[in-house]
Amino acid sequence: MRWPMPSGWIWWADVAGPTAPLVRARWFDGRSSQARAVLVGFAPAPSGQRGPDVLLHPVSGAATSGLQRVAFKDIAWPEAWSARRVQRTLLVDMGAQGSLEVDDGAQWHAALAAAGGRVSLVQRMQTRWTVLAAVVGVAVVALGLFYRYGTPWAATQLTRQVPLGWETDLAGRALQEMDARYLQPSALPAERQADLRQRFAALVQQVPAGLQRYPGYVPRWSLQFRAGMGANAFALPGGTVVVTDGLVQRATREGLDDAALLGVLAHEMGHVVHRHTTRMVVEQGVLNIGLGLALGDASAIVSTGSSLLTGLAYRRNHEAEADCFSVALMRQAGLPTAPMARLLVAISGADAGGVAGPAGAPPRKPADAGGAWTTLLSSHPDTVERAERLRQTGSGGC
Repeated sequence: MRWPMPSGWIWWADVAGPTAPLVRARWFDGRSSQARAVLVGFAPAPSGQRGPDVLLHPVSGAATSGLQRVAFKDIAWPEAWSARRVQRTLLVDMGAQGSLEVDDGAQWHAALAAAGGRVSLVQRMQTRWTVLAAVVGVAVVALGLFYRYGTPWAATQLTRQVPLGWETDLAGRALQEMDARYLQPSALPAERQADLRQRFAALVQQVPAGLQRYPGYVPRWSLQFRAGMGANAFALPGGTVVVTDGLVQRATREGLDDAALLGVLAHEMGHVVHRHTTRMVVEQGVLNIGLGLALGDASAIVSTGSSLLTGLAYRRNHEAEADCFSVALMRQAGLPTAPMARLLVAISGADAGGVAGPAGAPPRKPADAGGAWTTLLSSHPDTVERAERLRQTGSGGC
């Protein structure tokens, strides 16, 4: 049944219900160049479907015949680019069923809405600036939260999948670059190096299972000696710890025994066990390169990994974790922590030329004359405070 309404609309009670408006259109069925006049109705959207199917009823004068149904999923639905100025003429692509030419776009969108068609968020963003502003605001907040909380969390989880071989390869490349640019061969006597390596190996054997951040992760521990960078020590991913001659010599000048150096080494071991450098590199991968870093396709970042490593800096929470690891390990080994604290205070007040990053970045100049950042071990403003707290309490607040 159909009858004209005063508004010029047509209502199709038999097919789409007593309140379903019809829209006049021309149908190009793809088989003939001749357009056919049709009445277009919309079957109410069933549950789970975002919009209704289209019903085509060819008309000839006052007669109607040959109802056609086109599924919602087969239609390229036109968008209303402006809620106030809808396109006067719409072209509707129906795939294998041809296309429709609608002269009144406003009637089309109104009839679609009456049949349960839902406007997509994208379309609402295109037609209402308030919706666009709200979506942009939510996106900015979400990105900020992801950067602040989501990225570190994701990096920690993805780091579990990074193979040890990838870490050692990256560390080898980084150390080669630093040897070529910043470091020199150690001048420490071979006997002294051998003695410290022996003590370091004994310390490694003391690491209890409870201090393992990543169960099953077994670094390939190696103690390396270099000259340059003043009094310094740093850890590379995978288990390589580098100590400079300057650090050993400074401990000697301060009258400290090897417990001070072992405390520093335990701190650097904490960075390795917690995989701080790897986590930071993976964060860069999450932000810039993607999940391929942790899932095996690391060729791109491995080729530039050493440069990336030298641009990173440990965060305060990383330093705190390494401090607590060193305190626990020194206690496990029956060694005092006060000598390490005294050494940290001493090198924090040194007047060396600059400070390296966690993997030995080029020394940075002091920020001002009264607050020189001298070594990697004093690369955070609270290093002296942490060292003093460690010296006074023996636990550093852990």
